[in-house]
Amino acid sequence: MANDKMMAQISSRDGFIAALDQSGGSTPGALRLYGIPDNAYSGDAEMFRLMHEMRVRIMTAPAFTGVKVIAAILFEGTMDGQAREMPVPAFLWEERGVIPFVKVDKGLEAENDGVSLMKPIPGLDDLLTRAVKLGVFGTKMRSVINLTSRKGIAAVVAQQFDVAAQIAEHGLMPIIEPEVLIKSPGKAGAEAILRTELARQLDAVLTIPDVPDFYSALTNHKRVARVVALSGGYTRADACKRLSANHGMIASFSRALTEDLRHSMGGAVFDATLANSIDEIYRASTMKV
Repeated sequence: MANDKMMAQISSRDGFIAALDQSGGSTPGALRLYGIPDNAYSGDAEMFRLMHEMRVRIMTAPAFTGVKVIAAILFEGTMDGQAREMPVPAFLWEERGVIPFVKVDKGLEAENDGVSLMKPIPGLDDLLTRAVKLGVFGTKMRSVINLTSRKGIAAVVAQQFDVAAQIAEHGLMPIIEPEVLIKSPGKAGAEAILRTELARQLDAVLTIPDVPDFYSALTNHKRVARVVALSGGYTRADACKRLSANHGMIASFSRALTEDLRHSMGGAVFDATLANSIDEIYRASTMKV
């Protein structure tokens, strides 16, 4: 990897990953939760401007530093944007000590065999080249698993690792995200198949499992830098409770990180609310039951 300090931090530093990578499909919902209704803006450009302002507000808050937030996952537009007149990746690492990652997938295919594979990613090599120049350390890409389908889950993992190999050729660390939906009627069975498939390939970001320490064998695998859990729709309180029972797993939370933040908050209230959220997720990631 290009930056040994980043590699050491992502592999062994206590803390968690902040997922600030909402894309076109998820941005309206994120803005609504933040207190900005759909009728407050017109068109994608204005929507993404408001989302970028929210992200910059989070990234520039006093509590958002590498002391507890070891990395942040960025939307491509955020990666290309500015924070305090600096490119966002440079601001995160140089000013905050937070490792920048970028989301590279372009959304999901329609469900087939109980899963949704990633859509094709046109221009991926160009995006990865640009990310390297901007000082980004790694990538994230998401697939979805809904049913206990051995064929479908095997296809998800195979696709993730195929793209991960392309990413690694650029010297970037791929975060693999095969998300088992928390409302899946066969969540436990899907997780068992997923664990088997991952053990054949390896590297992972996972939904918090129903069984504590279910992925513990992966956390010590020589090809895994970190096993990371997304909140997957759980509230922050529930996600943190579940995460704290899984040793060796840290958070990569998005909605659970920002669920109490509102556009209308004054600066001091916003910063204090974010600090409380960061503290709660940090404790769940580092202080296991």
